[in-house]
Amino acid sequence: MKAAVFYGPNQPLKIEEVPTPSPGPGELLIKTAACGVCHTDLHYIDHGVPTFKKPPLILGHEPSGIVAGMGDGVTGFKEGDKILLPAVLTCGHCEPCRTGRENICESMIMFGNNIDGAYAEYVLAPAKDTFHLPDEVPLEEGSIIADAISTPFHAVKNRANVKPGDTVVVLGCGGVGINIVQVAAAVGGSVIAVDISPEKLEWAKKLGADITINPREDENWTKTVKKMTGGGADIAIEAIGIPTTIETAFNSLRGGGRLVVLGYTHKDISLNAGKIMYREMEIVGSLGCRPVDYPKLIELCRMGKIKVKELVTARFKLDKINDAFDLLRKGEGLRSIVVF
Repeated sequence: MKAAVFYGPNQPLKIEEVPTPSPGPGELLIKTAACGVCHTDLHYIDHGVPTFKKPPLILGHEPSGIVAGMGDGVTGFKEGDKILLPAVLTCGHCEPCRTGRENICESMIMFGNNIDGAYAEYVLAPAKDTFHLPDEVPLEEGSIIADAISTPFHAVKNRANVKPGDTVVVLGCGGVGINIVQVAAAVGGSVIAVDISPEKLEWAKKLGADITINPREDENWTKTVKKMTGGGADIAIEAIGIPTTIETAFNSLRGGGRLVVLGYTHKDISLNAGKIMYREMEIVGSLGCRPVDYPKLIELCRMGKIKVKELVTARFKLDKINDAFDLLRKGEGLRSIVVF
């Protein structure tokens, strides 16, 4: 089979012929339909963030596809079924898994990090972690549910705990942030979208943002937020991963507000501890999505309550995957997918 192989940072992925894997007991062989192009992959390629499995490694953690084969003991699936794979596989045995926090599993396995991922014509997956994809959800575009939509869903539903009427500031309206906007709006939040891209702010309006702010046009935008909300937002969700924007998000909150850190950075941030204590501020992290949330999320996508097809703004064949990453580097569009 053909695959895009990662050999190390600061070099393009190489399209190669590699052996097609065979499913073992409890496993499915998935013929990949599409796989989303994510900033996480770019961290490995451009920034030297190490993968758990040493290269060579096949990246890609946002796949949809069709069941092409089954190992012994698999039930509930048949060849030809449309499926979605989550970005992360869980062990089901550790304390976080046993207490409903599977997304922070102590032994989590990530496609394109711990094991070979889905920038390949075929990928192996445990049947227990695989979800059926209904016909109403387009197979190729539906791949982005695996991360670009599920991660924001968890952040909004379980970590930010957005309730109807809450004012929610969303910093960063890229492939993940734009879905924070639409999920927060779908559950009744009043969304203020913040981004330096006019194009992305227009998308934010289309997907439910009540107000959009461009910091290049309003340097004191946190004061603007506090003025328009009578003291600050109830919740701020940072989806970029830059220390200064995390700190600025914190400054947009009212007393008793909640900051959700979703964007990844390995750098330290600086927040006023006195304000955290005296104003009872909440700061929480958010990672991925629990398996238990996928069926309801997929159903919301099936019903059209959460948009999917509209979010895919570019499609690339596997042999053009490096062009997809060039587009991501430019910050253009919302989400690209590699199609097979």
